[in-house]
Amino acid sequence: MTLRVIGAGLGRTGTHSLKLALEQLLDERCYHMFEVFGRPDDIPVWQRAAEGDLPDWGDFLAEFGAAVDWPVAAFWSELSDAFPDAVVLLSTRDTAGWWRSASRTIFGVVERGPNPDDPVAVAQMTMIRRLLAERFTPEWRDETAATAAYEAHNRAVRAAVPAGRLLEWHPGDGWDPICRVLGIPVPDDPFPHVNTTSEFREMAQLDEPR
Repeated sequence: MTLRVIGAGLGRTGTHSLKLALEQLLDERCYHMFEVFGRPDDIPVWQRAAEGDLPDWGDFLAEFGAAVDWPVAAFWSELSDAFPDAVVLLSTRDTAGWWRSASRTIFGVVERGPNPDDPVAVAQMTMIRRLLAERFTPEWRDETAATAAYEAHNRAVRAAVPAGRLLEWHPGDGWDPICRVLGIPVPDDPFPHVNTTSEFREMAQLDEPR
Protein backbone atom coordinates (compact mmCIF):
# COMPACT_ATOMS: atom_id res chain seq x y z
CA MET A 1 0.00 0.00 0.00
CA THR A 2 1.17 3.54 -0.68
CA LEU A 3 -0.13 6.90 0.42
CA ARG A 4 -2.58 8.41 -2.05
CA VAL A 5 -3.29 11.52 0.01
CA ILE A 6 -0.86 13.50 2.18
CA GLY A 7 -2.56 15.92 4.55
CA ALA A 8 -0.50 19.08 4.88
CA GLY A 9 -3.13 20.95 6.89
CA LEU A 10 -2.51 21.58 10.56
CA GLY A 11 -4.75 20.29 13.32
CA ARG A 12 -8.10 22.05 13.86
CA THR A 13 -8.72 22.42 10.12
CA GLY A 14 -11.18 19.54 9.88
CA THR A 15 -8.56 16.81 9.93
CA HIS A 16 -10.57 14.28 11.94
CA SER A 17 -13.49 14.69 9.55
CA LEU A 18 -11.05 14.26 6.67
CA LYS A 19 -9.71 11.07 8.22
CA LEU A 20 -13.18 9.53 8.25
CA ALA A 21 -13.99 10.83 4.78
CA LEU A 22 -10.80 9.51 3.22
CA GLU A 23 -11.20 6.12 4.86
CA GLN A 24 -14.65 5.89 3.33
CA LEU A 25 -13.53 7.04 -0.11
CA LEU A 26 -10.35 4.96 -0.33
CA ASP A 27 -11.48 1.97 1.73
CA GLU A 28 -8.08 2.21 3.42
CA ARG A 29 -6.90 3.48 6.78
CA CYS A 30 -5.89 7.10 7.24
CA TYR A 31 -3.11 7.99 9.68
CA HIS A 32 -3.96 10.74 12.21
CA MET A 33 -2.78 11.73 15.67
CA PHE A 34 -5.47 9.42 17.03
CA GLU A 35 -3.53 6.52 15.51
CA VAL A 36 -0.54 7.39 17.68
CA PHE A 37 -2.69 6.91 20.79
CA GLY A 38 -2.97 3.23 19.94
CA ARG A 39 0.50 2.80 18.46
CA PRO A 40 2.99 3.77 21.20
CA ASP A 41 5.88 2.35 19.17
CA ASP A 42 5.31 5.18 16.70
CA ILE A 43 6.18 7.82 19.29
CA PRO A 44 9.98 7.35 19.17
CA VAL A 45 9.82 7.24 15.37
CA TRP A 46 8.35 10.74 15.32
CA GLN A 47 10.79 11.85 18.02
CA ARG A 48 13.71 10.72 15.89
CA ALA A 49 12.17 12.32 12.80
CA ALA A 50 12.07 15.65 14.64
CA GLU A 51 15.81 15.21 15.21
CA GLY A 52 16.37 14.61 11.48
CA ASP A 53 16.51 10.81 11.58
CA LEU A 54 13.67 10.10 9.16
CA PRO A 55 12.08 6.66 8.88
CA ASP A 56 11.55 4.72 5.70
CA TRP A 57 8.18 6.32 5.12
CA GLY A 58 6.97 3.53 2.86
CA ASP A 59 7.58 0.93 5.55
CA PHE A 60 6.40 3.10 8.43
CA LEU A 61 3.09 3.99 6.81
CA ALA A 62 2.64 0.77 4.88
CA GLU A 63 -0.77 0.06 6.45
CA PHE A 64 -2.26 3.38 5.36
CA GLY A 65 -3.66 4.84 2.16
CA ALA A 66 -3.77 8.43 3.44
CA ALA A 67 -2.38 10.51 6.29
CA VAL A 68 -3.59 13.78 7.82
CA ASP A 69 -3.20 15.93 10.96
CA TRP A 70 -0.23 16.19 13.29
CA PRO A 71 2.38 14.76 13.34
CA VAL A 72 2.12 14.01 9.59
CA ALA A 73 1.51 17.66 8.68
CA ALA A 74 4.86 18.60 10.21
CA PHE A 75 6.56 16.39 7.59
CA TRP A 76 4.41 17.16 4.56
CA SER A 77 7.46 18.08 2.46
CA GLU A 78 9.38 14.91 3.23
CA LEU A 79 6.27 12.81 2.65
CA SER A 80 5.50 14.51 -0.64
CA ASP A 81 9.00 13.57 -1.81
CA ALA A 82 8.60 10.00 -0.59
CA PHE A 83 5.20 9.57 -2.28
CA PRO A 84 5.47 11.63 -5.48
CA ASP A 85 2.15 10.40 -6.89
CA ALA A 86 0.12 11.34 -3.82
CA VAL A 87 -2.24 14.30 -3.72
CA VAL A 88 -1.16 16.94 -1.20
CA LEU A 89 -4.31 18.06 0.61
CA LEU A 90 -3.96 21.39 2.41
CA SER A 91 -6.90 21.85 4.77
CA THR A 92 -7.25 25.43 5.98
CA ARG A 93 -9.64 27.79 7.71
CA ASP A 94 -9.56 31.48 8.53
CA THR A 95 -6.66 32.32 10.80
CA ALA A 96 -8.71 33.78 13.64
CA GLY A 97 -11.05 30.78 13.66
CA TRP A 98 -8.10 28.40 13.62
CA TRP A 99 -6.50 30.13 16.63
CA ARG A 100 -9.74 30.15 18.61
CA SER A 101 -10.13 26.43 18.07
CA ALA A 102 -6.48 25.39 18.49
CA SER A 103 -5.97 27.48 21.62
CA ARG A 104 -9.07 25.98 23.27
CA THR A 105 -8.29 22.38 22.30
CA ILE A 106 -4.85 21.15 21.26
CA PHE A 107 -2.86 23.85 23.01
CA GLY A 108 -5.03 23.54 26.11
CA VAL A 109 -4.22 19.84 26.37
CA VAL A 110 -0.50 20.46 25.81
CA GLU A 111 -0.43 23.22 28.43
CA ARG A 112 -2.19 20.99 30.96
CA GLY A 113 0.28 18.20 30.34
CA PRO A 114 -0.13 14.42 30.64
CA ASN A 115 -0.91 12.21 33.57
CA PRO A 116 2.56 11.74 35.09
CA ASP A 117 1.66 8.17 36.03
CA ASP A 118 1.07 7.24 32.38
CA PRO A 119 4.45 6.75 30.67
CA VAL A 120 2.92 6.47 27.20
CA ALA A 121 1.04 9.75 27.65
CA VAL A 122 4.21 11.40 28.94
CA ALA A 123 6.18 10.18 25.90
CA GLN A 124 3.49 11.30 23.51
CA MET A 125 3.26 14.75 25.06
CA THR A 126 7.03 15.10 24.90
CA MET A 127 6.83 14.27 21.20
CA ILE A 128 4.03 16.79 20.58
CA ARG A 129 5.84 19.57 22.44
CA ARG A 130 9.00 18.90 20.46
CA LEU A 131 7.20 18.94 17.14
CA LEU A 132 5.39 22.16 18.03
CA ALA A 133 8.62 23.84 19.08
CA GLU A 134 10.77 22.62 16.20
CA ARG A 135 8.31 22.25 13.32
CA PHE A 136 5.78 24.99 14.11
CA THR A 137 6.98 27.69 16.53
CA PRO A 138 8.54 27.56 20.00
CA GLU A 139 6.10 30.35 20.91
CA TRP A 140 2.99 28.30 20.13
CA ARG A 141 1.30 29.61 23.31
CA ASP A 142 1.40 33.17 21.94
CA GLU A 143 -1.44 34.15 19.59
CA THR A 144 0.67 36.43 17.41
CA ALA A 145 3.48 33.91 16.99
CA ALA A 146 1.15 30.95 16.48
CA THR A 147 -1.04 32.63 13.89
CA ALA A 148 2.04 33.84 12.03
CA ALA A 149 3.40 30.28 12.03
CA TYR A 150 0.05 28.94 10.83
CA GLU A 151 -0.02 31.35 7.91
CA ALA A 152 3.64 30.70 7.09
CA HIS A 153 3.01 26.95 7.04
CA ASN A 154 0.15 27.33 4.58
CA ARG A 155 2.16 29.69 2.36
CA ALA A 156 5.05 27.23 2.28
CA VAL A 157 2.81 24.40 1.12
CA ARG A 158 1.19 26.53 -1.59
CA ALA A 159 4.60 27.70 -2.81
CA ALA A 160 6.18 24.26 -2.93
CA VAL A 161 3.46 21.98 -4.30
CA PRO A 162 2.58 22.25 -8.00
CA ALA A 163 -0.97 23.39 -8.67
CA GLY A 164 -1.86 20.12 -10.38
CA ARG A 165 -0.93 18.16 -7.27
CA LEU A 166 -2.23 20.50 -4.54
CA LEU A 167 -5.81 20.37 -3.29
CA GLU A 168 -6.73 23.19 -0.93
CA TRP A 169 -9.80 22.24 1.08
CA HIS A 170 -11.83 24.12 3.67
CA PRO A 171 -14.27 22.69 6.21
CA GLY A 172 -17.61 22.99 4.50
CA ASP A 173 -16.27 22.09 1.03
CA GLY A 174 -17.49 18.54 1.53
CA TRP A 175 -16.92 15.63 -0.80
CA ASP A 176 -16.83 17.28 -4.22
CA PRO A 177 -13.26 18.66 -4.46
CA ILE A 178 -11.74 15.54 -2.90
CA CYS A 179 -13.69 13.15 -5.10
CA ARG A 180 -12.90 15.19 -8.20
CA VAL A 181 -9.13 15.07 -7.67
CA LEU A 182 -9.19 11.37 -6.73
CA GLY A 183 -11.55 10.40 -9.54
CA ILE A 184 -14.00 8.81 -7.11
CA PRO A 185 -17.81 9.17 -7.25
CA VAL A 186 -19.34 11.44 -4.64
CA PRO A 187 -21.00 9.35 -1.90
CA ASP A 188 -24.66 9.76 -1.08
CA ASP A 189 -23.80 9.97 2.63
CA PRO A 190 -23.38 13.37 4.26
CA PHE A 191 -19.78 14.44 4.68
CA PRO A 192 -18.65 13.58 8.23
CA HIS A 193 -18.42 16.46 10.66
CA VAL A 194 -16.77 15.41 13.91
CA ASN A 195 -14.50 16.63 16.69
CA THR A 196 -15.89 20.11 17.10
CA THR A 197 -14.28 22.34 19.71
CA SER A 198 -16.93 21.45 22.28
CA GLU A 199 -16.62 17.73 21.50
CA PHE A 200 -12.83 17.90 21.80
CA ARG A 201 -12.99 19.75 25.12
CA GLU A 202 -15.47 17.25 26.51
CA MET A 203 -13.36 14.29 25.33
CA ALA A 204 -10.19 15.82 26.79
CA GLN A 205 -11.98 16.90 29.99
CA LEU A 206 -10.79 20.46 29.64
CA ASP A 207 -12.19 23.09 31.94
CA GLU A 208 -14.40 25.80 30.53
CA PRO A 209 -12.42 28.40 28.56
CA ARG A 210 -11.03 31.35 30.45
